[in-house]
Amino acid sequence: MTDRALVVVRAGALTTVQDRGRPGYAHLGVPRSGALDPPAAALVNRLVGNAPGAAVLETTLTGCALRPRSTVTVAVAGAPCPVRVGGRAAAWGAPVVVPAGEVLEVGAAERGVRAYVGVGGGIAVEPVLGSRSADLLSGLGPAPLADGAVLPLGRPSAPHARVDVAPQPGPPADLVLRVTLGPRDDWFTPGAVRDLTARTFRVSSASNRIGLRTEGPALERARPGELPSEGMVLGAVQVPPNGRPVVFLADHPTTGGYPVIAVVRAADLPAAGQALPGTPVRFVAVRRR
Repeated sequence: MTDRALVVVRAGALTTVQDRGRPGYAHLGVPRSGALDPPAAALVNRLVGNAPGAAVLETTLTGCALRPRSTVTVAVAGAPCPVRVGGRAAAWGAPVVVPAGEVLEVGAAERGVRAYVGVGGGIAVEPVLGSRSADLLSGLGPAPLADGAVLPLGRPSAPHARVDVAPQPGPPADLVLRVTLGPRDDWFTPGAVRDLTARTFRVSSASNRIGLRTEGPALERARPGELPSEGMVLGAVQVPPNGRPVVFLADHPTTGGYPVIAVVRAADLPAAGQALPGTPVRFVAVRRR
């Protein structure tokens, strides 16, 4: 039994292992996956001295609790939340030493949706197709955490950062998504295309790692029927038969038959991964490059 491991005391609503994902396999039907808020995942790795691609934990809303078998350095960032070590308050957004046997408690998100937990040495579960990310659509990678699970850790390769608190953007109160219209905007009426960028939508509680679903005006089709399945990209704004746009996130399907009215700029997707249900959403059209 190795001492370089974490024991899951409380798994939380949904906690998964994530890294930068597995790009390059869409032709096999495998999504990219990876952290929904890559800057937050990169930050916790930087704070604990890991390489940028080291695997971290991504929690959803309710946090998690972990007990290391040996002393480790951890950092929690992303959605602001209380952090406790051995029952005592600890820093969020900064390196924290957790002694062997003590419990690290990552509390419920106070704002936003997803917190990230970096551990010195990284989460060392077996990679699949070059990534340790859990993909909820295809089932590749490690299963979501369960109480009592044991996660192996790698060996630290560098000292942790010397900071008090690292600055980072807060979760969005209003989600503004810049989009490039197309490739199937001609499948919608001119009024529907105007509505996409002129009306306000809201984040639906049905959102998940596959896609951010919206509530609001239904976008009217100009053409009946459906497309033959075609390739889907990260950030695609697909419109199903109910007319409510869905923004594809990390675990999205690689093909689909509903028309894509626009594509969100990659730089805006981390905020989408942190947007709570009910958050206002506005799509802003930008010029095609």
